[in-house]
Amino acid sequence: MRRLLTLLLLAATLAAGGCSLSPERIRKADAVVTLTVDRQDTCDPVDASHCATPSPLIDAALEADAASTAAKPVHVATLLEDGETALAARINLIRAARKSIDVQTYIWEQDDAGKLVLDELVRAARRGVHVRILADQLFSFRDPGLLAALARASDRMEIRLYNPTFHAARTPPLEFAAGILCCFYKFNQRMHNKLLVVDDLVGITGGRNYEDRYFDWDDAFDYIDRDVMVGGPAAAEMGASFEQFWTHKRSAPLTHLRDVNRELLADTDDPRHWNPPTYDKPDRVAALVSDALDPAWVEQHITRNTLRMNRVEYLSDLPGKTDEPKRREARALTRHIMGLVRDAKSEIVLQTPYLVMSKPAKKIFSALGRRADPPRVVVSTNSLASTDAFAVYALSYKHRKRYLTDYGFEIYELKPHPFNADPDALEGRTNAVDTPPVDGTVAGAPGSASSSGGRARRHGRGATSERFAPSESSSLLGIGSRASRGPRNRPAPLLTAGVRFGLHAKSIVVDDTFAMVGTHNFDPRSDHYNTESGVIIYDKRFADRLRDSILQDTEPGNAWTIAPRQKKIPVLSSINEFIGDVSERLPFFDLWPFRYATSYDLKPGCVPMRWKDPRFFECYEPVGDFPEVDVSLKLIYTRMITAFGSSAAGIL
Repeated sequence: MRRLLTLLLLAATLAAGGCSLSPERIRKADAVVTLTVDRQDTCDPVDASHCATPSPLIDAALEADAASTAAKPVHVATLLEDGETALAARINLIRAARKSIDVQTYIWEQDDAGKLVLDELVRAARRGVHVRILADQLFSFRDPGLLAALARASDRMEIRLYNPTFHAARTPPLEFAAGILCCFYKFNQRMHNKLLVVDDLVGITGGRNYEDRYFDWDDAFDYIDRDVMVGGPAAAEMGASFEQFWTHKRSAPLTHLRDVNRELLADTDDPRHWNPPTYDKPDRVAALVSDALDPAWVEQHITRNTLRMNRVEYLSDLPGKTDEPKRREARALTRHIMGLVRDAKSEIVLQTPYLVMSKPAKKIFSALGRRADPPRVVVSTNSLASTDAFAVYALSYKHRKRYLTDYGFEIYELKPHPFNADPDALEGRTNAVDTPPVDGTVAGAPGSASSSGGRARRHGRGATSERFAPSESSSLLGIGSRASRGPRNRPAPLLTAGVRFGLHAKSIVVDDTFAMVGTHNFDPRSDHYNTESGVIIYDKRFADRLRDSILQDTEPGNAWTIAPRQKKIPVLSSINEFIGDVSERLPFFDLWPFRYATSYDLKPGCVPMRWKDPRFFECYEPVGDFPEVDVSLKLIYTRMITAFGSSAAGIL
């Protein structure tokens, strides 16, 4: 069987690799696009600017840009915490674009959110705006017929796919395996950047891809995520970064892809073009578009919370990061983040979906922990109940003791039904369990959507009654848990009902003065394989807002506290800890079931405190290693330990 598998993979590699398109076929497909592309103008082709919708977001960016000098730049920046607000901001900017729109993303699904943004971009192109879309190939579109139609949707819209596997838009399972076998480093390097830049004046970056769950529109599983919108000179830096990726050799035009090329040449006079999509929930889509175009709504939910500041930096790794791993510029964002952390004096507040440290990060946090007066390190991350990246969580769970004792982390794992969940994401949703328990039962629990009653609006992040304008494993072993819908990629079954939330935001605040919002997960994959991007803002007011936002996710109603087990029987507890230490150091077969640390919940009547507080065990009660998860301990250990060892940390 092993030999057969090797031969099959080799055959797939040779077959697919040998099918790169000839220049003649590319020319023919280009000619088809030229002859059949939609050339309609819904606006004056000489001057499309008067067709743009007025936008206070664009106005603020124009004002900041005009006030900037080379010595003293001026920026406006807004945190986009709430999913629907983040989507409305994108629609507002697309409608207001006058010259250009550049979009860069890792995932683009064809659900309501993905179709809405795509339709808005086609409309913008048809009124004269130059639109470019660059998406990572592995988890975007994946439908050659759709891409063939989009290639002809407008003569002002271009789409390219980054790092396509074997020159195709779609990657079947066998070719996926062949890609790992034949060219691991190239295949494993994905473009994880997320970026929307309008007119080189204003840009949005952060954790969100184009899929319902990133905008609070999924009926079963939504992400707590974060973007930042920046207007001013940094937007031009975003545009320059996009251009680097757009012109890179790994960015393939649609006609250069085997399956899309075949679709285009199959029927050269195919009249199909992009038509307005059909939505699963059209009323919700219409309501959001209406909000996005309502100046009063935009003022209340977005511009009211915008901050004016000076120093803002946009940083991105270089495309083809694995081609020249030792080149300093190739890992620009990673190096900068490590520098910020290394220089921390008093506090680091970190939020990441996947708490798996890279080797450089381990060295830095270990050195910080050995200081005479080490900085406080607060980490907000996922629990097993909230994550959709089982393998990555397994490695985080494996090294809890090191994180607590060597690095001094204060770890808070998100509950699947946090009290501060956005009520917009809960409205009209079912209270059924989204992933049925193993035994088919449903247990009500405090904090579940069915028992919590009305919730405070997401984080109360607006200081007003509205939302404060003020998720994503990159594992290739799981074939991208966020993008795949198969059972093996679903989150663990729960004992509690209702819409589940998972953490997907990637942010860090250092000493209340530096803040970063971006795509970097602070893990080995982000360090060494994926290209990452982010905005670093040097403004205490912004840093305080971001810090408060992250800390709200660590509150007892929203997260479990990770702390050592209480040593009730001194000798046995010491023996257990020793065996656990030995087991943890094994790359495989880490089978010891009694771990050093576990999850805790705050007792009624107590106030929150750190796990190092001498009174901690008086006010916190253990709730088990995997609270709210309806899977036997034996099954969890079997999957975690036999399938995922520490040697896989670099590619998860």
